[in-house]
Amino acid sequence: MTLSNAARLQFLSAIHPYDSMEPALLQSIAEAIEPQHFAPGAQIYGLSVPLSGLYIVHDGEVEVRDEHGVPVSLLGPRNSFGERGLLRDGVSLTSARAITDSTLLLLPADHFHRAMAQSPAFRRFFDRSRAPRPGKPDLATIRVEELMARAPLTCAPETHVQHAAEQMRDAHVSSICVTESGSLRGIATIRDMSGKVVAGGLSGNTPIAQVMTADPLTLPPSAIGSDVLHMMMERRIGHIPVCHGDTLVGIVTQTDLTRFQAVSSAELVAEIAHSGSAAEMATVTARIPQLLAQLVAGGNRHEVITRLITDIADTATRRLLALAEAELGAPPVPYLWLACGSQGRQEQTGISDQDNCLFIDDTMTDADAPYFAALAQFVCDGLNTCGYVYCPGDMMASNPRWRQPVRVWREYFNGWIKTPNPEAQMLASVMFDLRPIGGTTRLFEDLQAETLAKASANSIFVAHMVSNSLKHTPPLGLLRGFATIRSGEHKNHIDLKLNGVVPVVDLARIYALQGRLTQANTAARLEAATASGVLSKSGGRDLRDAYDLIAETRLEHQAAQVRSGARPDNFLSLADLSDFERSHLRDAFVVIKSMQSAVGHGRGMLG
Repeated sequence: MTLSNAARLQFLSAIHPYDSMEPALLQSIAEAIEPQHFAPGAQIYGLSVPLSGLYIVHDGEVEVRDEHGVPVSLLGPRNSFGERGLLRDGVSLTSARAITDSTLLLLPADHFHRAMAQSPAFRRFFDRSRAPRPGKPDLATIRVEELMARAPLTCAPETHVQHAAEQMRDAHVSSICVTESGSLRGIATIRDMSGKVVAGGLSGNTPIAQVMTADPLTLPPSAIGSDVLHMMMERRIGHIPVCHGDTLVGIVTQTDLTRFQAVSSAELVAEIAHSGSAAEMATVTARIPQLLAQLVAGGNRHEVITRLITDIADTATRRLLALAEAELGAPPVPYLWLACGSQGRQEQTGISDQDNCLFIDDTMTDADAPYFAALAQFVCDGLNTCGYVYCPGDMMASNPRWRQPVRVWREYFNGWIKTPNPEAQMLASVMFDLRPIGGTTRLFEDLQAETLAKASANSIFVAHMVSNSLKHTPPLGLLRGFATIRSGEHKNHIDLKLNGVVPVVDLARIYALQGRLTQANTAARLEAATASGVLSKSGGRDLRDAYDLIAETRLEHQAAQVRSGARPDNFLSLADLSDFERSHLRDAFVVIKSMQSAVGHGRGMLG
């Protein structure tokens, strides 16, 4: 088939990003393009045929396969392919062949790179790196290490309170951290000095250790500013030491936050923390969809939005635990409430059910069981009232199976690892996302490390987990590279959660298992897997970019539904997307399918 320059120019002018180019640049591209015909079954590029440029499908169908020969996309007219190899200096991990008689337009590599340099629209379209959205830093994005005072006032435990007070006066600060060999032991504030020393009539020679708050709440330098604000509002404190492990590295106070505007999520956290019942909390959590829409409109990244929304669920859970203890009395033995699922990963959106469990100290007796049954029912009922509906699979602490002493939980994990049947794979997948919410954290710490070590060392269990992680596949098919839902309420839609976010969540969990990584959050797992070498830098970058695009598309979809007065869901109509958006979304799904193929072939990394 012969295409005139005018025909090529007309074809390109109807495709993004060529429709945004300067006329002179578009003209030069049209002149440089080489029409090529391929018969059915002909290879376009691959191991024996090097990639020489960017291909655009004029007519026909093209199948793209990954390095293992697994089909990842079927492309039709107006679709482009091959750019990933051009962005990797000509090295491509995919191959392509014609399915039907096909006419392709080849843009040579040198002209592709010239267009990347000269056209911002072209560069944005083909460069998959998704840099953080620009904007003024706020508490939702700034890290604690940027907020904290790096040389907090300190003293030894034996320091007299009078001398400590003199130090605080001379330094014009309202607190002093008590340390021993660099490790934080406690904190004393002006309130402690007035309320415990002066009002209590203590001698000025009293050791500071007697009036300090021992083992205070702390945050790591990697926490974000909203973590500080939420902790202060929920716990009614004004000073938070910052520690790297046990070592004190800084402190954040209320005055450190005054130059930043509090995000609206902090208001919800504060209201929930001071609520007297689940019904009161429900009036607050009902505003979460509107909060999501506001955060999306503000240009916040998806991991910031889901973190802030999850903070609200965490606060509601801890408040319900406190209300339960107020009603039932003090717990007979230590316990730990943990979240799994999206709350465990800190990835909640505008729609979330509850997934949780209860670890109880091994000193628990049969006589203690009714207390914890009542506590679990109180909290699960309260969460349901707040809109975190009961788990359809009954994976909640109100179910006796998920409310057990630590020794039983150890037996659970050991059994799942030794006998990885389908149920064990499913349960292990959920439980590897556990995150402590309220109670005694030591009940989980040793068990988490022990379980990761045993699981990663069992190759059969890992293989079963890998197989289980590949059950959710991206929606790639025949229609412009997408496979939509064929029937029912969501016909002709794609499920951005089940077929977009979940496959990445599953992959990240496998990387965490292989690397014995303790992170539960998906983005954090991908970063840790890349840093530890479990995932290659190029594979990690590509998968993170794909995850970012899909997760942000999901939140933008939910925000649009909220603004229109509809209930948010995960089902997206492709008709709502532009060619530009469809192309990027398809490429993101191709990345995920390629990474699934790599894991399925026994490789934890790609590229």
